[in-house]
Amino acid sequence: MHGPASSGWLLVALCAATGAYCLLRMRSRVEEQRRAAGGEALMGFGMAAMAVPAAVFTPPGWIWSGYAALFGAAGLRSLWAVRGGGRGRHHLHHLVGAGAMVYMSLAMAAATGQGQVQGQGPGQGHGHGGPGVPLLTGALLLYFTGYVLLAGVRLVPVGAAAGGPAAAGWGDRPELARACRLSMGLAMLAMLLAM
Repeated sequence: MHGPASSGWLLVALCAATGAYCLLRMRSRVEEQRRAAGGEALMGFGMAAMAVPAAVFTPPGWIWSGYAALFGAAGLRSLWAVRGGGRGRHHLHHLVGAGAMVYMSLAMAAATGQGQVQGQGPGQGHGHGGPGVPLLTGALLLYFTGYVLLAGVRLVPVGAAAGGPAAAGWGDRPELARACRLSMGLAMLAMLLAM
């Protein structure tokens, strides 16, 4: 969120490219894939916007509350999908991701309310009340570390089993969808570490 400018721009590029690919995936013929891709596109573009280095653009303080409301609504949608059955695990992951975005947005809102966005070390200026890693940040770091490791392991067999050229369109390529999810998980880890 407010780290060095070069790593911030790399994070913006990764998240924006992932969001753009997820928009392409929304053209899939499978309704469930289209729905999941829409949520992932929102997450990718939202993460890209939040990762813009503060040296380039410091958003007004109210924008963080807007992000919290947007991702809160996305989390409620995921909660509704989890309740409805279907692919519950993936919707549960979307729920955790939306919750993490709400958490980071509220932390940034608290930091801008105190005027402490730039020049803070880890664990400072985000409403934590002291040095160190807060419990929720630590829990989210553990979750996304596990998710990234699992997504990486799941990506290997799909790529090896592909064999020849795939007949599926861009929206229906499981290995690209998994690579997209892996990159967003890595980006989420980077954003949480920057807090």
